[in-house]
Amino acid sequence: MPPTSVSPASLPRPRATGRVTLADVAALAGVSPITVSRTLRGERTVDPLLAERVRAAAAELRYMPDPAARALASRHSSHVAVLIPMLSNALFVDLLEAVQRTLRPSGYQTLIGITHYDPDEEEQLLREQLLHRPAGLLVTGIDHNARTRELIDRSGVPCVHLMALSPAPEVYCVGFSQTDAGAAITRHLLDRGRRRIAFVAAQLDPRTLQRAEGYRRALGAAGLYDPALELLDARPSSMALGGELFAQLLGAHPDCDAVFFCNDDLAQGGLLAALRLGVPVPQQVAVAGFNDLSGSDQMLPPLTTVATPRGAIGEASAQMLLALMRGEALPAHSVDLGFELRVRQSS
Repeated sequence: MPPTSVSPASLPRPRATGRVTLADVAALAGVSPITVSRTLRGERTVDPLLAERVRAAAAELRYMPDPAARALASRHSSHVAVLIPMLSNALFVDLLEAVQRTLRPSGYQTLIGITHYDPDEEEQLLREQLLHRPAGLLVTGIDHNARTRELIDRSGVPCVHLMALSPAPEVYCVGFSQTDAGAAITRHLLDRGRRRIAFVAAQLDPRTLQRAEGYRRALGAAGLYDPALELLDARPSSMALGGELFAQLLGAHPDCDAVFFCNDDLAQGGLLAALRLGVPVPQQVAVAGFNDLSGSDQMLPPLTTVATPRGAIGEASAQMLLALMRGEALPAHSVDLGFELRVRQSS
């Protein structure tokens, strides 16, 4: 039972603000301030009965933790800065959910920054987040401008890169080879007898261009690469754009017999356009996508694609960052989680 000799009204208050302090909560709960701190950070090593007393005292006093004070006291905050390109893509939503699910039991919260695939915006967001003295960084990709790389290196903050791999021993990263994945889906189309295989891409971020390189590599090895069958558009990826680009491609190259779309939303739009245009898939044109987004298996016909392990990447990168923040040795600086071809009726 919590002690009853201390009442909220009798607890001292800082003269300047009247703010309830962590020490006030500790006094009411009858525990040490460090127990209060560990409980409110979400650490599971605290005795459940003590944790319940702390939460009850905090609720009674309406205690609100001060993140700035915590950062000053501990020389870093209890949050992890996460930079991702966008939230409209389910790929990054899945990744973020896995990151938060992994970090939260250890008392860390995520501070999310959206870069919109803009290197300058990424740099500015990183500068702003470093002002909050984060405990760690999770950054999408390894292709940053020189100023961003310098910020990461000079900050001294543990950093793990997501969705990409690097051979550099000082770069901690979790992902898979985008180039190998692009080559694998292209070889699948070749194995199905396709010879006029197009590559249709939007957004044109570094990972998309790595998939394009895999496409070129596979077709070059087969002696079938034709640069005229590449359709690259810098606009944001969407189903509507996929339909538009599919119609544009077939209008210019009616002999095209397969299309590798760099992302599933483009491919889904392409399949819908094929239905509108009366183009039989896969009899006339095979269609393949990338990322195995929601709904791809429900298309008509179901979409062949590359399944990417974004949830596993989020979890593994957060685990790697936790180890770095604790100063633990890691067995490897780079973790390749691979990819999987999901072959369906569209190819």
